[in-house]
Amino acid sequence: MVSACTPRPDGPAPSADKFFAALATGDTGAAADLSDNPSDAREALNSAWAGLQATHLDTQILGSKYTEDTGWVNYRYTWHLPKNRTWTYDGKLKMARYEGHWQIRWNSTDLHPRLGEHQRLELRADPPKRASVNEVGGTDVLAPGYLYHYTLDASKAGAFLISTARSVVDALRPFDNTLDPQLLAEQASGTGKPVDLITLRVDDNNNVAPAIGTLPGVVITPQAELLPTDYHFAPALINQVKKAVIDELDGQAGWRVVSVNQNNVDLAVLHEVEPSPAPSVSISLDRAVQNAAQHAVDNQGRQAMIVVIKPSTGEILAVAQNAAADAIGPLATTGLYPPGSTFKMVTAGAALERDMASPNTLLGCPGHLDIGQRVVPNYGGFDLGTVPMSRAFASSCNTTFAELASQMPPRGLTQAAHQYGMGLDYQIDGLSTVTGSVPPTVDLAERTEDGFGQGKVLASPFGMAMVAATVAAGKTPVPRLIEGKPTNITGDTTPISDKMIEGLRPMMRLVVTNGTGKEIAGCGEVYGKTGEAEFPGGSHSWFAGYRGDLAFAALIVGGGSSEYAVRMTKFMFESMPADYLA
Repeated sequence: MVSACTPRPDGPAPSADKFFAALATGDTGAAADLSDNPSDAREALNSAWAGLQATHLDTQILGSKYTEDTGWVNYRYTWHLPKNRTWTYDGKLKMARYEGHWQIRWNSTDLHPRLGEHQRLELRADPPKRASVNEVGGTDVLAPGYLYHYTLDASKAGAFLISTARSVVDALRPFDNTLDPQLLAEQASGTGKPVDLITLRVDDNNNVAPAIGTLPGVVITPQAELLPTDYHFAPALINQVKKAVIDELDGQAGWRVVSVNQNNVDLAVLHEVEPSPAPSVSISLDRAVQNAAQHAVDNQGRQAMIVVIKPSTGEILAVAQNAAADAIGPLATTGLYPPGSTFKMVTAGAALERDMASPNTLLGCPGHLDIGQRVVPNYGGFDLGTVPMSRAFASSCNTTFAELASQMPPRGLTQAAHQYGMGLDYQIDGLSTVTGSVPPTVDLAERTEDGFGQGKVLASPFGMAMVAATVAAGKTPVPRLIEGKPTNITGDTTPISDKMIEGLRPMMRLVVTNGTGKEIAGCGEVYGKTGEAEFPGGSHSWFAGYRGDLAFAALIVGGGSSEYAVRMTKFMFESMPADYLA
């Protein structure tokens, strides 16, 4: 685009107008021919278009003056650069009249007033610092950093190839004990390109680089990466979070136009737009809770896991697994197991909702119960006779809750489980979850077994933590992990009733004060339900409940008696700051 004031016909503006018109269309040859030094002008103009990566140029004449055969024209350039960037500035075009014709007196300032001789314009990108990810307390869990990639380049090693290969194999043995110096040297010399060796974290690189980093043929390349600040902090979950947020952490790149001399040295910044970093991302994990839960599960030899949720908000505070569980996958949030007697929270809630019983209703708790073709035993065959439902719950009478379940309709337990969030599908950004499954059944034996968490009922620790959080909050919280990312829910979201909550809370408290969970009674006002879920060859150890604004589910796979899950939860509470979130 060219716009101009009405030029005096004998002034320099008409010639300048032609120059600008040619330049604006990228016809650098025609523009250069209007100068007194076409060769230099063409080279400089081509360099400007290329260095700026310009897509087009708008030019404007702001005014002109002349006396006799010399003059100047004031211009405004607006360069259009990649990614919708524009750069506008004003300058002055020197003009001279030769034999009655005005020409541009070529000078680098015809491109920019601050451009010196033999200098060129170049566009530079300024990437912003990548944002970090922090936990609820504000400390980073993922931060920008570097990994270090090692290669062996035979062409750079030359005669030292075999000695370098030996040193490389020695230095990398703690990470890879399969390397052989002779084979490595042959591979490096035979492929004709550098051989990939290993990529190391910064701590490992600090140990390895001094040993082999300066050897002929060893090339170390830093690679920018978003890295955990603590590789032991919820590693499986943090990796999922990283995948979910990585595209949101780069921000908006800044850019500069610089002048560059003949030796490719940047001289001056002619224009600059600062990068705009993305805001950091916050996740709901709480370092104090996560670390305490991690310490607790790490004390177990069998697969062990704890999930902790904040009932008032649905924030996921901890997802902890030990190494045995990590080797299988994200079991804490997706592994499905029979929940055993922890499921009696659901069965009792269904009985309360249907007015089948209240906490004070006297119910039978025989040592064994025949229902249909199934004989239901209590643990160790204990017999309490006839007791209030609250005592049957606190002592974990299988026979009592099997009898209640047998009297419910086929969908009774399924519908009740949904009221606690169990059986719903939560799509949580950054976390794969499965709550569990309580299939409806017309089979009396199955429904009987479902009543005390056996049968076809399955739950994840995440699912049982949701059950406990529902009792704590009086409604099913919406679980969430990444701040600002809504959770989508699929399934029946019928709310839990006040009648269920008011009946369950005192019964769960009795479990701890005078029941199967009393080992944790010294850890504050804990409400809970224990569970030992049988499977062929063993049983799982469960404990689920809440204290203050902290709901939990703990599982030791194949751990046996529920006392071990209670003990593991106790260790978690004792590892937290005193009365944390109580």
